[in-house]
Amino acid sequence: MKIIALDVGDYWTGVALSDPSGMLARPYDTTKTSDLVPFLTTLIEKEKITTVIVGLPITLRGTESEQTIKVKNITKMLEEQVTAVKWISWDERLTSKQATRLKPTRSKEEKIRSHAIAAALILTSYLEYKRLHTNQ
Repeated sequence: MKIIALDVGDYWTGVALSDPSGMLARPYDTTKTSDLVPFLTTLIEKEKITTVIVGLPITLRGTESEQTIKVKNITKMLEEQVTAVKWISWDERLTSKQATRLKPTRSKEEKIRSHAIAAALILTSYLEYKRLHTNQ
């Protein structure tokens, strides 16, 4: 039962993948946001994904920004086109900044890869929450 997380951006989307037990998250890949449907369709089949976590960029005040609305619209489109999985939106405040602090970017390729690191942080947060709330 693998889970993936997405850090959706205007041009690039980072993808993280859990291990089969749902305990660990690792950066998987970064793809163009415009190519998400075919990318996800292939990945879901190949890795037997059951759930997709989408990082929702809520503001620090807990409100929606222009980017929040963009991500919600992309998520809605993905849910309509990729129906074989469960979709969950997840608060991802500051994960992109955390990713940059973990691994500072020096090149365009590293900047693109940082989206996958941010997705791994989103997935780690979700998996930890799930562990804490299912073992009660």
